[in-house]
Formats: sequence, structure tokens, C-alpha cells
Amino acid sequence: MEADQPPTTQPTDSSGGQSVVVRLMTIDDIPAIYHLGERLFTARNAPNAHRTWDEYEVVGFFQTDCEFCFVAEDENETVVGFALGTVIEKHHSWNYGYLIWLGVRPDYQKTGIAQRLFRQLKPAMIDAGARIIMVDTDAENGASLRFFRKMGFNNSRQHVYLTMNVDEDRRRLEGRRKERIIRYTVDDHEGDRGDHG
Repeated sequence: MEADQPPTTQPTDSSGGQSVVVRLMTIDDIPAIYHLGERLFTARNAPNAHRTWDEYEVVGFFQTDCEFCFVAEDENETVVGFALGTVIEKHHSWNYGYLIWLGVRPDYQKTGIAQRLFRQLKPAMIDAGARIIMVDTDAENGASLRFFRKMGFNNSRQHVYLTMNVDEDRRRLEGRRKERIIRYTVDDHEGDRGDHG
């Protein structure tokens, strides 16, 4: 699908006291989605999501997967929610839809907007050949788990994230790199003097 095609819309209804339209994301939505994600995916509220959320994430989805990127917009044309996904194509297996980011502004939560976003995303993924749709969320996020189960997700599995702090290694390698640059620079200048002397 071309990025410059007109966005699809779903009939408006009342959510949070205002009419909300769910439509395909456009390039003009990128800043609003990014800033809303910054509010939602904080280190305290969503530590795993916080680690990977940045402006390049939103731009990347728009560039590569715009047909799986939807926004919810209120009557003031303010983005109040978004869903960003992708379809992973496997040559010798089923294709997988993957809902990676789903966020709704706090004052619009529990108004059905997340459901509407997912209900726009799901058929887009099916049309693209997905036979399974996956999502991941923090095992401690009860509200998120209840929502995804309500949407029909099941077969939940615990997943362990491991991290390694390599900051000290990075500093040591950076120090070595700087020493080599200084040594090469000094050696080059001493060699220049020997040639001209």
C-alpha cells in the first residue's frame, strides 16, 4: 500500500465524551504518536517497552509497515491512541502478524479505543497473509493481559528477559580507541619531522 493513499476510516462513535475516528497513520501523525508513547511507556510503568521506544521506532514502522499502523483521533484531530504492527513472512512456515505497540491516552482508556484499533489492525494483517497474530506484554500487567485475552489471544507463555550491562566494557574500549588515535597521531607527526629534518 502506498503511504500517500488516503487513510481508511471507521464510523465515529462516542469515546471519552468525544467522537473518535480510527484511521491509518499518516506522516503527520509521527510526532504525536512518539510523544504519546513517551507518556505511556515510561521506565516505571513499562520498563521493557521504555527501553526500545524512540522516534526511530515510529518512523521505522511508518516507512516499512504503514498498512499495519493505525491511530485513533478525537474530534479535535488529536491522536489519542495508536497501534503499530508488522507481518513477518516465513518462506517455509506460516506468516505471523505481530502487534508491537498499542497505546491509548490515559483519559481515553477503558472507552473501547484499544479494541477499535485492534479490530482495524487484525483484518489488515489477515489480508497480508498472517495466519497467527502475536503480542507480548509484561507478565505483571494484568489489565493488558485481560484486554488481549478479551481480544481472543491465548496460549500465553512466560518469557524471561535477561540484560547485560556493558557500559564498563564500552568505556574501556573507547579508552583504548582514544589511546590508539593519540599514539598514531604522535607517531605520524614524529615521522613527518624525521622526513623533513
